[in-house]
Amino acid sequence: MIRHTVIFVLKHAHGSLQEKAFLRDAKVLKEIPGVEKFEQLKQVSKKNDYQFGFSMEFKDQAAYEGYNVHPKHVAFVQDRWEREVERFLEIDYVPV
Repeated sequence: MIRHTVIFVLKHAHGSLQEKAFLRDAKVLKEIPGVEKFEQLKQVSKKNDYQFGFSMEFKDQAAYEGYNVHPKHVAFVQDRWEREVERFLEIDYVPV
C-alpha cells in the first residue's frame, strides 16, 4: 500500500469562490481507477502555514503509477494545480 499525501497553500483568498471551486473540482481525482480513501483535509495546527491537504491510498506501485499518468490527473495538474497552488509539499508513504 502507498499513501500519497500533499499539503498546499492556494493563491486564492481564504473562503473565496475560487478556493471553493478548486476544492470541488479536485474531487475528480477520486474517480481515477486505483484511488482509495481519498480525503480533502483542512490544516488546523499553528505549527505550519499550509492550508489544505489531500490524502489517498493505492494498493500498489502499479496503481500509483497509473494514477500519475491518468488523463484526469494530468489535466488537473496542468489546468488547475500549476496555476492555483502557491506552494506544496508531497509525501508518499509505505508501511514499515
